[in-house]
Amino acid sequence: MKTLRLLLIAALLSAPGFANTPEPFTIPDVPAPAQTRVAAVQVRVAPDRVGWTYAVGEPAKFNVQVTADQQPLTGVTVRYRVGPEMLPADERTTTLPEGGFVIDAGTLKEPGFIRCQVTVEIAGKTYRGVATAGFSPDKIQPTQTDPADFDAFWDAAKVDLAKVPLEARQTLLPDACTDTVNVYHVSFRNIGGTPWNKLHARVYGILSVPKAPGKYPAVLGVPGAGVRPYHGMKDLAARGVITLHIGIHGIPVNLPQETYDQLGAGALAGYPHFNLDNRDAYYFRRVYLGCVRANDFLVSLPEYDGENLLVTGGSQGGQLSIVTAALDPRVKALAAYYPAYCDVTGYLHGRAGGWPHMMRPDAQTGETSRHATPEKIAVTGYYDVVNFARRLKAPVHLAWGYNDEVCPPTSMYAAYNVIPSPKRLVLALETAHHTIPEEHELTNAWIADQLGLK
Repeated sequence: MKTLRLLLIAALLSAPGFANTPEPFTIPDVPAPAQTRVAAVQVRVAPDRVGWTYAVGEPAKFNVQVTADQQPLTGVTVRYRVGPEMLPADERTTTLPEGGFVIDAGTLKEPGFIRCQVTVEIAGKTYRGVATAGFSPDKIQPTQTDPADFDAFWDAAKVDLAKVPLEARQTLLPDACTDTVNVYHVSFRNIGGTPWNKLHARVYGILSVPKAPGKYPAVLGVPGAGVRPYHGMKDLAARGVITLHIGIHGIPVNLPQETYDQLGAGALAGYPHFNLDNRDAYYFRRVYLGCVRANDFLVSLPEYDGENLLVTGGSQGGQLSIVTAALDPRVKALAAYYPAYCDVTGYLHGRAGGWPHMMRPDAQTGETSRHATPEKIAVTGYYDVVNFARRLKAPVHLAWGYNDEVCPPTSMYAAYNVIPSPKRLVLALETAHHTIPEEHELTNAWIADQLGLK
Protein backbone atom coordinates (compact mmCIF):
# COMPACT_ATOMS: atom_id res chain seq x y z
CA MET A 1 0.00 0.00 0.00
CA LYS A 2 2.86 2.39 0.86
CA THR A 3 4.45 1.65 -2.52
CA LEU A 4 1.15 2.39 -4.28
CA ARG A 5 0.83 5.74 -2.49
CA LEU A 6 4.36 6.72 -3.53
CA LEU A 7 3.61 5.79 -7.14
CA LEU A 8 0.43 7.91 -7.11
CA ILE A 9 2.26 10.91 -5.68
CA ALA A 10 5.00 10.57 -8.29
CA ALA A 11 2.44 10.38 -11.06
CA LEU A 12 0.65 13.51 -9.82
CA LEU A 13 3.85 15.49 -9.49
CA SER A 14 4.84 14.59 -13.05
CA ALA A 15 1.43 15.51 -14.51
CA PRO A 16 1.18 18.79 -16.50
CA GLY A 17 -0.82 20.58 -13.82
CA PHE A 18 1.74 19.71 -11.13
CA ALA A 19 4.94 19.94 -13.12
CA ASN A 20 7.66 22.32 -12.07
CA THR A 21 7.08 25.66 -13.76
CA PRO A 22 9.68 26.20 -16.49
CA GLU A 23 12.18 29.02 -16.38
CA PRO A 24 12.35 31.98 -16.44
CA PHE A 25 9.39 32.07 -14.02
CA THR A 26 10.51 30.56 -10.73
CA ILE A 27 8.22 29.67 -7.85
CA PRO A 28 9.45 30.53 -4.34
CA ASP A 29 9.79 27.84 -1.72
CA VAL A 30 6.51 26.04 -1.18
CA PRO A 31 5.25 26.19 2.41
CA ALA A 32 4.42 22.85 4.02
CA PRO A 33 2.27 20.85 3.63
CA ALA A 34 1.78 21.90 -0.06
CA GLN A 35 3.67 19.88 -2.67
CA THR A 36 3.59 22.53 -5.36
CA ARG A 37 2.01 25.92 -6.01
CA VAL A 38 0.14 27.69 -8.76
CA ALA A 39 -0.26 31.45 -8.95
CA ALA A 40 -2.93 33.94 -10.03
CA VAL A 41 -0.93 35.76 -12.70
CA GLN A 42 -2.00 39.25 -13.73
CA VAL A 43 -0.60 41.53 -16.40
CA ARG A 44 -1.17 45.05 -15.16
CA VAL A 45 -1.12 47.84 -17.75
CA ALA A 46 -2.13 51.45 -17.12
CA PRO A 47 -1.54 54.87 -18.69
CA ASP A 48 0.68 57.17 -16.62
CA ARG A 49 -2.10 59.72 -16.13
CA VAL A 50 -5.07 59.55 -13.80
CA GLY A 51 -8.17 59.44 -15.96
CA TRP A 52 -6.29 57.84 -18.88
CA THR A 53 -6.94 60.96 -20.99
CA TYR A 54 -4.53 63.39 -22.69
CA ALA A 55 -4.76 66.34 -25.02
CA VAL A 56 -3.80 65.81 -28.64
CA GLY A 57 -0.02 66.17 -28.90
CA GLU A 58 0.71 65.26 -25.28
CA PRO A 59 2.97 62.22 -24.80
CA ALA A 60 1.54 59.14 -23.14
CA LYS A 61 3.29 56.29 -21.38
CA PHE A 62 2.08 52.93 -20.11
CA ASN A 63 3.24 51.36 -16.87
CA VAL A 64 3.55 47.57 -17.06
CA GLN A 65 3.87 45.09 -14.23
CA VAL A 66 3.34 41.34 -14.05
CA THR A 67 2.33 39.84 -10.72
CA ALA A 68 1.73 36.42 -9.24
CA ASP A 69 -0.32 36.33 -6.05
CA GLN A 70 -0.09 40.15 -6.08
CA GLN A 71 3.73 40.04 -5.95
CA PRO A 72 5.83 41.42 -8.84
CA LEU A 73 7.57 38.96 -11.12
CA THR A 74 10.87 39.49 -12.91
CA GLY A 75 12.71 37.76 -15.69
CA VAL A 76 9.69 36.79 -17.79
CA THR A 77 9.64 37.55 -21.51
CA VAL A 78 7.05 40.20 -22.32
CA ARG A 79 5.53 40.82 -25.73
CA TYR A 80 3.72 44.08 -26.40
CA ARG A 81 2.04 46.12 -29.13
CA VAL A 82 1.28 49.84 -28.99
CA GLY A 83 -0.67 51.83 -31.54
CA PRO A 84 -4.05 53.28 -32.52
CA GLU A 85 -6.83 51.01 -31.25
CA MET A 86 -7.97 48.16 -33.50
CA LEU A 87 -5.24 48.84 -36.07
CA PRO A 88 -2.15 46.66 -36.72
CA ALA A 89 0.96 47.38 -34.65
CA ASP A 90 4.42 45.81 -34.60
CA GLU A 91 5.11 43.39 -31.77
CA ARG A 92 8.11 43.96 -29.55
CA THR A 93 9.67 41.85 -26.80
CA THR A 94 11.61 42.57 -23.65
CA THR A 95 12.63 40.84 -20.45
CA LEU A 96 10.64 42.10 -17.50
CA PRO A 97 12.93 43.95 -15.08
CA GLU A 98 12.38 44.21 -11.36
CA GLY A 99 9.49 46.57 -10.63
CA GLY A 100 8.11 46.41 -14.18
CA PHE A 101 8.82 48.83 -16.98
CA VAL A 102 7.42 51.82 -18.89
CA ILE A 103 6.39 51.88 -22.55
CA ASP A 104 6.66 55.18 -24.39
CA ALA A 105 3.48 55.31 -26.51
CA GLY A 106 4.07 58.65 -28.20
CA THR A 107 1.00 60.73 -29.01
CA LEU A 108 -1.68 61.37 -31.62
CA LYS A 109 -2.01 64.33 -33.93
CA GLU A 110 -5.77 63.88 -34.16
CA PRO A 111 -8.34 63.00 -31.46
CA GLY A 112 -8.48 59.26 -30.85
CA PHE A 113 -7.10 56.40 -28.75
CA ILE A 114 -3.81 54.53 -28.39
CA ARG A 115 -4.00 50.99 -27.05
CA CYS A 116 -1.25 49.01 -25.33
CA GLN A 117 -1.54 45.21 -25.33
CA VAL A 118 0.89 43.17 -23.26
CA THR A 119 1.18 39.37 -23.09
CA VAL A 120 3.36 36.94 -21.18
CA GLU A 121 3.55 33.16 -21.31
CA ILE A 122 4.01 31.34 -18.03
CA ALA A 123 3.90 27.56 -17.62
CA GLY A 124 2.46 27.20 -21.12
CA LYS A 125 -0.40 29.63 -20.53
CA THR A 126 -0.71 33.10 -22.06
CA TYR A 127 -1.80 36.04 -19.92
CA ARG A 128 -2.84 39.41 -21.37
CA GLY A 129 -3.27 42.94 -20.15
CA VAL A 130 -4.71 45.94 -22.01
CA ALA A 131 -4.95 49.65 -21.40
CA THR A 132 -6.11 52.47 -23.66
CA ALA A 133 -5.20 56.15 -23.60
CA GLY A 134 -7.62 58.72 -24.95
CA PHE A 135 -6.51 61.89 -26.73
CA SER A 136 -9.10 64.67 -26.68
CA PRO A 137 -11.94 62.14 -27.16
CA ASP A 138 -14.53 64.89 -26.80
CA LYS A 139 -13.24 66.29 -30.10
CA ILE A 140 -13.71 63.09 -32.15
CA GLN A 141 -16.04 63.63 -35.09
CA PRO A 142 -17.68 61.06 -37.39
CA THR A 143 -16.19 59.99 -40.69
CA GLN A 144 -19.61 58.71 -41.80
CA THR A 145 -21.53 60.61 -44.46
CA ASP A 146 -24.99 61.95 -43.54
CA PRO A 147 -27.15 61.22 -46.62
CA ALA A 148 -29.12 64.19 -47.89
CA ASP A 149 -32.29 62.09 -48.08
CA PHE A 150 -31.78 60.31 -44.73
CA ASP A 151 -34.92 61.75 -43.13
CA ALA A 152 -37.02 61.22 -46.24
CA PHE A 153 -35.88 57.59 -46.44
CA TRP A 154 -36.89 56.79 -42.86
CA ASP A 155 -40.09 58.83 -43.00
CA ALA A 156 -41.17 56.76 -46.00
CA ALA A 157 -40.21 53.55 -44.20
CA LYS A 158 -42.36 54.49 -41.21
CA VAL A 159 -45.27 55.20 -43.54
CA ASP A 160 -44.86 51.66 -44.90
CA LEU A 161 -44.81 50.31 -41.35
CA ALA A 162 -47.99 52.19 -40.40
CA LYS A 163 -49.87 50.37 -43.16
CA VAL A 164 -49.22 47.02 -41.48
CA PRO A 165 -51.86 46.10 -38.86
CA LEU A 166 -50.49 45.29 -35.41
CA GLU A 167 -52.32 41.98 -34.92
CA ALA A 168 -50.79 41.40 -31.49
CA ARG A 169 -50.84 38.03 -29.74
CA GLN A 170 -50.22 37.33 -26.06
CA THR A 171 -49.68 34.00 -24.34
CA LEU A 172 -49.43 33.92 -20.55
CA LEU A 173 -46.38 32.04 -19.22
CA PRO A 174 -47.62 30.83 -15.81
CA ASP A 175 -44.28 29.37 -14.75
CA ALA A 176 -42.57 32.72 -15.37
CA CYS A 177 -45.11 34.83 -13.47
CA THR A 178 -44.48 36.09 -9.94
CA ASP A 179 -46.71 37.27 -7.14
CA THR A 180 -46.57 40.80 -8.55
CA VAL A 181 -45.86 40.41 -12.28
CA ASN A 182 -47.60 38.66 -15.15
CA VAL A 183 -45.28 37.44 -17.91
CA TYR A 184 -46.32 36.80 -21.51
CA HIS A 185 -44.77 35.59 -24.73
CA VAL A 186 -45.99 38.13 -27.31
CA SER A 187 -45.75 38.85 -31.00
CA PHE A 188 -47.03 41.44 -33.46
CA ARG A 189 -46.70 42.15 -37.14
CA ASN A 190 -43.80 44.00 -38.73
CA ILE A 191 -42.79 44.81 -42.28
CA GLY A 192 -41.12 42.08 -44.31
CA GLY A 193 -37.45 41.91 -45.14
CA THR A 194 -37.92 44.04 -48.26
CA PRO A 195 -40.50 46.71 -49.22
CA TRP A 196 -41.76 44.52 -52.06
CA ASN A 197 -42.22 41.45 -49.85
CA LYS A 198 -45.96 40.96 -49.39
CA LEU A 199 -45.39 38.51 -46.53
CA HIS A 200 -45.14 40.36 -43.25
CA ALA A 201 -42.72 39.36 -40.53
CA ARG A 202 -43.45 39.31 -36.79
CA VAL A 203 -41.59 40.67 -33.80
CA TYR A 204 -41.45 38.37 -30.76
CA GLY A 205 -40.66 39.22 -27.17
CA ILE A 206 -41.34 38.75 -23.48
CA LEU A 207 -43.82 41.18 -21.92
CA SER A 208 -43.88 41.73 -18.15
CA VAL A 209 -46.82 43.67 -16.64
CA PRO A 210 -47.44 44.56 -12.98
CA LYS A 211 -50.46 42.67 -11.63
CA ALA A 212 -51.80 45.51 -9.53
CA PRO A 213 -54.42 47.60 -11.33
CA GLY A 214 -53.10 50.97 -12.50
CA LYS A 215 -51.28 52.91 -15.19
CA TYR A 216 -47.55 52.36 -15.61
CA PRO A 217 -44.56 53.70 -17.55
CA ALA A 218 -43.08 51.40 -20.19
CA VAL A 219 -39.54 50.29 -21.06
CA LEU A 220 -38.50 48.62 -24.28
CA GLY A 221 -35.46 46.35 -23.92
CA VAL A 222 -33.58 45.81 -27.19
CA PRO A 223 -31.08 42.97 -27.59
CA GLY A 224 -27.36 42.65 -28.06
CA ALA A 225 -25.98 40.89 -31.12
CA GLY A 226 -26.54 37.20 -31.63
CA VAL A 227 -29.37 34.70 -31.72
CA ARG A 228 -30.79 33.61 -28.37
CA PRO A 229 -33.91 33.25 -26.22
CA TYR A 230 -35.10 36.00 -23.88
CA HIS A 231 -36.70 35.88 -20.45
CA GLY A 232 -37.98 39.40 -19.95
CA MET A 233 -37.23 42.17 -17.45
CA LYS A 234 -39.25 41.08 -14.43
CA ASP A 235 -37.15 42.89 -11.84
CA LEU A 236 -37.94 46.26 -13.38
CA ALA A 237 -41.57 45.28 -13.87
CA ALA A 238 -41.79 44.48 -10.15
CA ARG A 239 -40.98 48.14 -9.48
CA GLY A 240 -44.07 49.26 -11.37
CA VAL A 241 -42.99 49.31 -15.03
CA ILE A 242 -44.35 47.57 -18.12
CA THR A 243 -41.34 45.96 -19.80
CA LEU A 244 -40.96 44.37 -23.21
CA HIS A 245 -37.75 42.55 -24.15
CA ILE A 246 -37.72 41.76 -27.86
CA GLY A 247 -35.72 39.65 -30.28
CA ILE A 248 -34.90 40.99 -33.73
CA HIS A 249 -34.85 37.93 -35.98
CA GLY A 250 -38.58 37.33 -36.44
CA ILE A 251 -38.61 34.06 -34.49
CA PRO A 252 -40.17 33.19 -31.12
CA VAL A 253 -37.91 33.96 -28.15
CA ASN A 254 -38.89 30.95 -26.00
CA LEU A 255 -37.62 28.08 -28.13
CA PRO A 256 -35.03 25.46 -27.07
CA GLN A 257 -31.46 26.79 -26.96
CA GLU A 258 -30.39 24.37 -29.70
CA THR A 259 -32.66 26.17 -32.16
CA TYR A 260 -30.83 29.47 -31.65
CA ASP A 261 -27.43 27.80 -31.72
CA GLN A 262 -28.20 26.25 -35.09
CA LEU A 263 -29.62 29.45 -36.54
CA GLY A 264 -26.65 31.46 -35.26
CA ALA A 265 -24.23 29.00 -36.85
CA GLY A 266 -26.27 28.62 -40.04
CA ALA A 267 -29.04 30.70 -41.57
CA LEU A 268 -28.40 33.81 -39.44
CA ALA A 269 -24.59 33.68 -39.37
CA GLY A 270 -23.27 37.08 -40.45
CA TYR A 271 -26.70 38.72 -40.49
CA PRO A 272 -25.32 42.30 -40.08
CA HIS A 273 -23.95 41.96 -43.63
CA PHE A 274 -27.10 40.61 -45.31
CA ASN A 275 -28.06 42.74 -48.35
CA LEU A 276 -25.64 45.48 -47.35
CA ASP A 277 -25.51 46.73 -50.93
CA ASN A 278 -29.24 47.59 -50.97
CA ARG A 279 -30.60 50.17 -48.54
CA ASP A 280 -34.19 48.95 -49.07
CA ALA A 281 -33.38 45.29 -48.43
CA TYR A 282 -30.62 45.57 -45.81
CA TYR A 283 -31.20 43.35 -42.77
CA PHE A 284 -31.38 46.18 -40.27
CA ARG A 285 -34.23 47.98 -42.07
CA ARG A 286 -36.73 45.46 -40.77
CA VAL A 287 -34.94 45.42 -37.38
CA TYR A 288 -35.05 49.20 -36.91
CA LEU A 289 -38.70 49.40 -37.92
CA GLY A 290 -39.43 46.40 -35.70
CA CYS A 291 -38.27 48.42 -32.71
CA VAL A 292 -40.68 51.20 -33.61
CA ARG A 293 -43.40 48.58 -34.00
CA ALA A 294 -42.57 47.28 -30.51
CA ASN A 295 -43.36 50.76 -29.22
CA ASP A 296 -46.64 50.64 -31.14
CA PHE A 297 -47.47 47.53 -29.15
CA LEU A 298 -46.40 48.99 -25.80
CA VAL A 299 -48.42 52.18 -26.13
CA SER A 300 -51.49 50.13 -27.16
CA LEU A 301 -51.59 48.34 -23.81
CA PRO A 302 -54.37 49.48 -21.48
CA GLU A 303 -51.94 49.55 -18.54
CA TYR A 304 -49.63 52.10 -20.23
CA ASP A 305 -49.66 55.54 -18.62
CA GLY A 306 -49.70 57.30 -21.98
CA GLU A 307 -46.61 59.38 -21.32
CA ASN A 308 -43.43 57.63 -20.15
CA LEU A 309 -41.63 55.40 -22.66
CA LEU A 310 -37.92 54.56 -22.37
CA VAL A 311 -35.67 52.28 -24.43
CA THR A 312 -32.54 50.51 -23.19
CA GLY A 313 -29.93 47.98 -24.30
CA GLY A 314 -26.24 47.27 -24.69
CA SER A 315 -23.91 46.77 -27.68
CA GLN A 316 -26.26 46.05 -30.59
CA GLY A 317 -28.92 46.97 -28.03
CA GLY A 318 -27.17 50.31 -27.55
CA GLN A 319 -27.30 50.78 -31.30
CA LEU A 320 -31.00 49.98 -31.36
CA SER A 321 -31.71 52.22 -28.37
CA ILE A 322 -30.29 55.27 -30.12
CA VAL A 323 -31.94 54.40 -33.43
CA THR A 324 -35.34 53.81 -31.84
CA ALA A 325 -35.26 57.06 -29.89
CA ALA A 326 -34.28 58.97 -33.02
CA LEU A 327 -37.01 57.39 -35.17
CA ASP A 328 -39.81 57.52 -32.59
CA PRO A 329 -40.69 60.80 -30.83
CA ARG A 330 -42.77 58.85 -28.30
CA VAL A 331 -39.50 57.75 -26.63
CA LYS A 332 -38.86 60.13 -23.73
CA ALA A 333 -35.40 58.83 -22.74
CA LEU A 334 -32.80 56.19 -23.60
CA ALA A 335 -30.16 54.41 -21.53
CA ALA A 336 -27.53 52.38 -23.35
CA TYR A 337 -24.22 50.61 -22.82
CA TYR A 338 -21.36 50.61 -25.39
CA PRO A 339 -23.45 51.16 -28.55
CA ALA A 340 -22.50 49.23 -31.68
CA TYR A 341 -22.62 50.29 -35.34
CA CYS A 342 -21.11 53.71 -34.63
CA ASP A 343 -19.06 55.29 -37.42
CA VAL A 344 -18.40 51.99 -39.18
CA THR A 345 -16.52 53.86 -41.92
CA GLY A 346 -13.76 54.85 -39.51
CA TYR A 347 -11.48 52.13 -40.91
CA LEU A 348 -11.62 53.80 -44.31
CA HIS A 349 -10.05 56.87 -42.71
CA GLY A 350 -7.23 55.20 -40.81
CA ARG A 351 -8.93 54.76 -37.47
CA ALA A 352 -11.20 52.33 -35.63
CA GLY A 353 -14.77 51.82 -36.79
CA GLY A 354 -17.67 50.31 -34.89
CA TRP A 355 -19.01 46.78 -34.69
CA PRO A 356 -19.59 44.76 -36.87
CA HIS A 357 -16.31 46.02 -38.36
CA MET A 358 -17.39 45.30 -41.93
CA MET A 359 -14.96 47.92 -43.28
CA ARG A 360 -11.92 46.71 -41.32
CA PRO A 361 -8.91 45.72 -43.46
CA ASP A 362 -7.68 42.14 -43.23
CA ALA A 363 -5.63 41.87 -40.02
CA GLN A 364 -2.99 39.66 -41.65
CA THR A 365 -2.62 41.06 -45.15
CA GLY A 366 -3.91 44.61 -44.74
CA GLU A 367 -6.11 44.13 -47.80
CA THR A 368 -9.20 46.30 -48.09
CA SER A 369 -12.39 44.69 -46.79
CA ARG A 370 -14.58 43.08 -49.46
CA HIS A 371 -17.45 45.13 -48.03
CA ALA A 372 -15.73 48.43 -48.75
CA THR A 373 -17.51 48.97 -52.06
CA PRO A 374 -19.15 52.28 -53.00
CA GLU A 375 -22.61 50.68 -52.83
CA LYS A 376 -22.16 49.17 -49.36
CA ILE A 377 -20.43 52.25 -47.96
CA ALA A 378 -23.37 54.36 -49.14
CA VAL A 379 -25.90 52.04 -47.52
CA THR A 380 -24.17 52.23 -44.12
CA GLY A 381 -24.90 55.95 -44.07
CA TYR A 382 -28.60 55.20 -43.69
CA TYR A 383 -28.03 52.79 -40.78
CA ASP A 384 -25.01 54.18 -38.91
CA VAL A 385 -25.77 55.22 -35.34
CA VAL A 386 -23.95 58.55 -35.75
CA ASN A 387 -26.62 59.77 -38.16
CA PHE A 388 -29.39 58.83 -35.74
CA ALA A 389 -27.45 60.38 -32.85
CA ARG A 390 -27.46 63.71 -34.70
CA ARG A 391 -31.25 63.67 -34.57
CA LEU A 392 -31.86 62.74 -30.93
CA LYS A 393 -34.18 64.93 -28.90
CA ALA A 394 -34.70 62.76 -25.82
CA PRO A 395 -32.33 62.73 -22.82
CA VAL A 396 -29.51 60.19 -23.20
CA HIS A 397 -27.55 58.13 -20.65
CA LEU A 398 -24.58 56.15 -22.03
CA ALA A 399 -21.88 54.05 -20.41
CA TRP A 400 -18.71 52.37 -21.69
CA GLY A 401 -15.02 51.77 -21.04
CA TYR A 402 -11.81 52.70 -22.83
CA ASN A 403 -10.71 49.06 -23.21
CA ASP A 404 -13.66 47.95 -25.34
CA GLU A 405 -12.38 45.92 -28.30
CA VAL A 406 -15.82 45.11 -29.71
CA CYS A 407 -17.21 48.64 -29.81
CA PRO A 408 -14.06 50.82 -29.85
CA PRO A 409 -14.32 54.09 -27.92
CA THR A 410 -13.29 56.10 -30.98
CA SER A 411 -16.45 54.92 -32.73
CA MET A 412 -18.71 55.54 -29.75
CA TYR A 413 -17.38 59.03 -29.12
CA ALA A 414 -18.01 59.81 -32.80
CA ALA A 415 -21.70 59.26 -32.06
CA TYR A 416 -21.79 60.75 -28.58
CA ASN A 417 -20.15 64.01 -29.61
CA VAL A 418 -22.88 64.85 -32.15
CA ILE A 419 -25.85 64.23 -29.83
CA PRO A 420 -27.70 67.55 -29.46
CA SER A 421 -30.07 66.52 -26.67
CA PRO A 422 -29.23 66.42 -22.93
CA LYS A 423 -26.67 63.65 -22.46
CA ARG A 424 -24.70 61.92 -19.78
CA LEU A 425 -21.70 59.60 -20.20
CA VAL A 426 -20.55 57.23 -17.46
CA LEU A 427 -16.99 55.98 -17.95
CA ALA A 428 -15.66 52.80 -16.37
CA LEU A 429 -12.21 53.22 -17.92
CA GLU A 430 -10.78 49.74 -17.36
CA THR A 431 -13.81 47.82 -18.63
CA ALA A 432 -13.88 46.18 -22.02
CA HIS A 433 -17.15 44.96 -23.56
CA HIS A 434 -18.83 44.40 -20.23
CA THR A 435 -20.24 46.34 -17.31
CA ILE A 436 -19.51 46.56 -13.61
CA PRO A 437 -22.04 46.86 -10.79
CA GLU A 438 -21.31 50.54 -10.29
CA GLU A 439 -22.37 51.26 -13.88
CA HIS A 440 -25.59 49.33 -13.41
CA GLU A 441 -26.36 51.21 -10.21
CA LEU A 442 -25.96 54.61 -11.88
CA THR A 443 -27.91 53.53 -14.95
CA ASN A 444 -30.76 52.02 -12.95
CA ALA A 445 -30.97 55.15 -10.80
CA TRP A 446 -31.11 57.32 -13.93
CA ILE A 447 -33.86 55.17 -15.45
CA ALA A 448 -35.82 55.32 -12.20
CA ASP A 449 -35.50 59.09 -12.16
CA GLN A 450 -36.66 59.42 -15.79
CA LEU A 451 -39.68 57.22 -15.10
CA GLY A 452 -40.51 58.84 -11.77
CA LEU A 453 -40.03 55.62 -9.80
CA LYS A 454 -39.54 55.69 -6.07
